[in-house]
This record gives sequence, structure tokens and C-alpha cells, in this order.
Amino acid sequence: MRVLLFTGKGGVGKTTLAAATAARLAKRGRKTLVVSTDPAHSLSDAFGLPLACEPAEVESSLHAAQVDARGLVDSAWTTLREQLRAALTGAGLDALEAAELTVLPGVDELLALTEVRRLIETGPWDSVVVDCGPTAETLRLLALPEAVSGYLDRAYGWRTRFGLSRSVQRLATHLESLRELLTDRETTTVRLVLTPERMVVAETRRTLTSLALRGIRVDGLVANRLVPAPGRWRGSAAAWLCTRRAEQERVLEELRAGGLAEPLLRSVEHRAEEPVGLAALLEIANELYGEASPLTGENDSAPLLRVSEVDNGYELRIALPLSRDSVVDLARVDDDLAVTIDGFRRLLALPEPLRHCRVVGAESDARGLLVRLEKSS
Repeated sequence: MRVLLFTGKGGVGKTTLAAATAARLAKRGRKTLVVSTDPAHSLSDAFGLPLACEPAEVESSLHAAQVDARGLVDSAWTTLREQLRAALTGAGLDALEAAELTVLPGVDELLALTEVRRLIETGPWDSVVVDCGPTAETLRLLALPEAVSGYLDRAYGWRTRFGLSRSVQRLATHLESLRELLTDRETTTVRLVLTPERMVVAETRRTLTSLALRGIRVDGLVANRLVPAPGRWRGSAAAWLCTRRAEQERVLEELRAGGLAEPLLRSVEHRAEEPVGLAALLEIANELYGEASPLTGENDSAPLLRVSEVDNGYELRIALPLSRDSVVDLARVDDDLAVTIDGFRRLLALPEPLRHCRVVGAESDARGLLVRLEKSS
């Protein structure tokens, strides 16, 4: 089983590339599901077919579905929320406080991810391609299992004292299983789609770092909508197209020079006609992957944290893709190391030998952060 998550800034064409990848996998005989969590519901437009929450056959070996997150909130979450409210009220909180504590942030994204997991586990799929929402929504989605687990621990950490209902315990267990799915670097990988524009590339850089910080593996970048190569140009528009293609190439070269793109980067040229339907999607897949399998991506599965013992202390390597202008901040929070990069923050649990050490220095390089810790005397 392989799970590929496609995301990118809104409007870069991620839905089309997700659909094209799924079509190529199915064409090669793999039973494939492509499912969209994007509220825009563009996946049905890419195939030119109506889609619903349950997988529908597009062709042999290829099924597609669109998750209705709002519908899931209206149905599944209401019951659990009432169970939690009743348990909290019974633990001594008044009804108003109990109601406030059961309003979890991002519950629609959380339920969408839960539905994707259900579809993965209940189908006969060899591959699942997920068309996620735009980058900002996707980062929230992928961060939610860990974030909500922390929320529950803080809000209901006293559950043993009050004997809180099993609903919270089941939810905590469920969130942990979602986190394990997302951070299984052999099974789940992310493909980031971008267009060759500096603002889009800047967001892609930040997204690469944020995903690495959460232990989620990115195995490919796709530069979409390149102006076609000069040999195809005719007429008075040729000069404008030449200038535009040259600018796009400069942007991609800057991305490569930053050390974040190679060997991740593939590219797709812009079409004169909007690609709709299987034939057009397979044409894009052929350009994107050539003779290679869509499952072939960058194969670095190095762990996020590595510890080395040195004189009087340790060195902690945090493997992260950092650009030259990344803003980094480190702080100790009890037994955790708070790492903030370009506004994205995560608490990393320090390995046991490091918990009694103090941070004495840090530096960054092409491989990420190197934190030096000294043993307490």
C-alpha cells in the first residue's frame, strides 16, 4: 500500500496532477483510489464525472471519491461532542464550561482525514492518491492529530481523577493512529505542486520545512504550467513567451540552488486546453513521469532526530530542509525542545539522555539544525 498526498498553493493545478497520477497508476494495473478533501470539489471536474463520498468506478482499477467534510461534522461529530459534554458535566463542570471545552478547532479537517483513513482501510487498494486542499489548510490537516492529542491531554488530563468517559480515550487512540499513518515514511509521502513564480516557491520552501518538522516525508516537487519550449512558438507572441519561459527557468534555478529541489523536482508544461477526462490526464502523466512509476520518488527516509555523544555532552541533528533566509528559534520547554521555523512551531520530545542537559549552542547547514547540549554538572 502506498499513499500519496498532493498539495500546493491554491490554483497551481494539484487536483489535475493528483488525478493524472492516479490514472497512470491504474493504467499500470494497480487498484487505485483517488480521493479529494479539497472543499472546492474539483476532482469531479478533472474527470468530467459526478463524484460522491463513496468511491465510484472511473475505469478498470480506478475509483474516485470526494469527502464532504461539512457533512461529516453534521453527522459524526455531533454524537461524540454530546458524549463528551455529558461526561464533563458529570465530572463537576457546569453545562456552559462543558460545552466550551468540547469545541475542538479544525474538527472538519480532522473528520476529513478520518474519512480518508476509513477509505484506505476498507478498500482493496494498492495505491491511494489524496487531493488535499491548498497548502495552508493541508498543514492544519496534517498537524491536527498531534495538536488535538495535546489539546485533549491538557483539557482532560485529569480524566483518571474524574473517570472521564471512554469517548475521550477512544478519540485519543484514534488520533494516535492517524499520526502514525501520516508519519509512516515508507507508506505515506507528500508531493508538493507549484508554479514557477517567486511567491509560490517561497511558500513551497516554508511548506517543505513545516512538513519535515512534523516528520512527514516529501518525496517530490512538481513545477506545473511551464510555458512550452521555444520550438513550438509561432507568430507575434513568441517574444513574450520567450521572456516568460526564461523568467520561469530563473525561478526554478533559484529553487535548485537553495538545495531543496534536487532530486525532487519534475515539471509539466502548460496546455492550451484545460485537461479534462482520462485521455488528457494520461497525457499529463506521461510528461510528468516518462517511463518511471509514479511511486518512484526521492528515497530519503532519514529520521527527524539523530543523537551523537561528544565530549561532555551530545549533538542533536534535526534533519530539516532550510533555506538561506529561514528564521529559526529554539527554546527548552520542560523535556521538550520548542523549534520554530518561519512561524511554524513544534515541540520535539528530547530523547531520554538529553533531558537533563542544557542547550549551549546551535547552528544550521544544508542538512538542517545541529543543536549542542551539555551535561548538567
